[in-house]
Amino acid sequence: MLIFNLGMFYLTIGKNFAEGYAPHLGIIFISGLLFGPYGALGAVLGNTICDLVRGYSIGLTLTSEIISLWVSILGYKLWYEAFKKRDMVTTPKLNGTTQMLLFLGIIVICGAVYSLVNKKLFFIFQPETMPISFMVGIRYFINFVNSAFIFGIIGILVSKYIDFIHIPGKYNKEFNKKLYQAIGILLVIITLIVAITDYYLNPTGTIMIAEVIIITVLLFIYLTKPITAEIDKIPHNRIPERIMNIFLIASLLILIIGYLIASDGMLSAALASYLPIDMDEVMILVFILMDILFIIFFIPSLLVLKYIESNVIDPIVSFSGIEKFIKKGDRIESDGLVKVYSEYINEDDEIGMLARSYTSLISYTNEYIENIHNIEGEKQRIEAELSIAEKIQQSNLPTHSIENENYSIFGFSQPAKEVGGDFYDYYELDSENVAVVIGDASGKGIPAAILATIAQSIIKQLLKSEKDPSKVLYLLNNQLCENNTEMMFVTLWLGIYNRKTKMMTFSNAGHNSPLIMKDGKFEALKVDPGIVLGVLEDYEFVREEAEISKGIVVYTDGITDAKNPDDEFYGEDKVIDFLNSHTFENKVIDKLLKDIDEFTGSEDQFDDMTIVLLDRHD
Repeated sequence: MLIFNLGMFYLTIGKNFAEGYAPHLGIIFISGLLFGPYGALGAVLGNTICDLVRGYSIGLTLTSEIISLWVSILGYKLWYEAFKKRDMVTTPKLNGTTQMLLFLGIIVICGAVYSLVNKKLFFIFQPETMPISFMVGIRYFINFVNSAFIFGIIGILVSKYIDFIHIPGKYNKEFNKKLYQAIGILLVIITLIVAITDYYLNPTGTIMIAEVIIITVLLFIYLTKPITAEIDKIPHNRIPERIMNIFLIASLLILIIGYLIASDGMLSAALASYLPIDMDEVMILVFILMDILFIIFFIPSLLVLKYIESNVIDPIVSFSGIEKFIKKGDRIESDGLVKVYSEYINEDDEIGMLARSYTSLISYTNEYIENIHNIEGEKQRIEAELSIAEKIQQSNLPTHSIENENYSIFGFSQPAKEVGGDFYDYYELDSENVAVVIGDASGKGIPAAILATIAQSIIKQLLKSEKDPSKVLYLLNNQLCENNTEMMFVTLWLGIYNRKTKMMTFSNAGHNSPLIMKDGKFEALKVDPGIVLGVLEDYEFVREEAEISKGIVVYTDGITDAKNPDDEFYGEDKVIDFLNSHTFENKVIDKLLKDIDEFTGSEDQFDDMTIVLLDRHD
């Protein structure tokens, strides 16, 4: 209905033989370009009704509208043609000089075919128009090109906001492409030949009929060519399109002003009084003069835009292609980007500087990502090794408690990291004695774990031949002092419990004092502190004894040094208070650790925590 109303616009202000202003010719063009074959058909139907109402013969009307339909579809076909040097095929957009030149070229081709054939049709069906035949062709061409340009720009700009453009489907079957190329070239050549012969010769009616038939048949065959291009969707508001929009709006304003001037009745009457032509021809003459002025503005502006596009816009658009080479957490595909930047990297202007900067940035980024990957790989390797080390260290600790009718021994160790420096052990030396060991190697992590494992292994070997804890520590200390360039050390408490005498013989090497139960209450056992192992050779450790009435608890400083968010330590007193307020059994370890965890709250575990208890049965 919209196209029909536009046709009625032609009925209202248009004149016969394209005299004066004939905007319906531009409507025919953009209806096919923007709305496809259905839009072309709608425009032609509206135009047909108007032509019949205006008094054209049925033969002239039908043949003219067939040409109008095919020319309208020709513009649609040419726009979606995949030419060799065309980078991409899109819906009608004027976002660059290439698209603008293509748009103008299609308008000129369609206008030339339309005006040439219609001129001949008027001569064939209305021979009385022969004296003005050339002028009829000029009128049609000028009106077609100007109105198609104006309405085309308006329609394409509006399509940015209202999506009404018809997008053709892609034809995927095989067909003879070279045949259609030959027909297209032949159509152009014959059209040029006919136009030249018309100008210099006076062809007869028979020749004109033959010319119209040949052009019409070639045009029809070419229009059967299927569309094979892949239609690319380009987002609006790209930089080239915004720049071109400013140029298009300026061009549109110039043409509209020109048309308003040309349509001014007083100006036309004044010029007609001085020129030997009628008023309608004056309007065409003014159109031509305005077109010449527009071309004087248009061509230099287009050249400037082309220069800006080639030297500024195209590099920026190329640089924006970096996005497809970037993947999260992976190296930038520099080989692909070299092709993007290589064209501009040797330029001496800002674009060249930007290209070189991008290239350097990509190189540095790839080096950084490569280092990150190496670090990540190394981290995974270390994590795997730490997991193995953790299993090895856990395998050196007792796997189960000792429980019999005389006593029970339980232990627990929780490193701050995967592995740590804390260790404990207990095992029966003979039928009467059992050894209890707890130690804390300096530092954390793998170095501390290695030192702890060494100390634990040496003690086990020494206890096979020596039952005096002080002598065992003496020998162990001397071995650890050898080649100890890093000055690492171990705090250690070693006790041997005799189940018959109920006495614990022990020796201390700088470790925390044990907690012993006396008269039903736990208290710190007073012991000789000794010195840490591994720093001073030939140190004589003190051998001490204590009777175990009920139980004894030994632990590392990770228990007492646990801190809460207020920077307060759990401390020895809290440990004693907790033990005195709970039943002394194996589950008391879990309860104590839970109390420590509640005390520390959100604070991370800072040090390894180890605890061992011996419970004598009555």
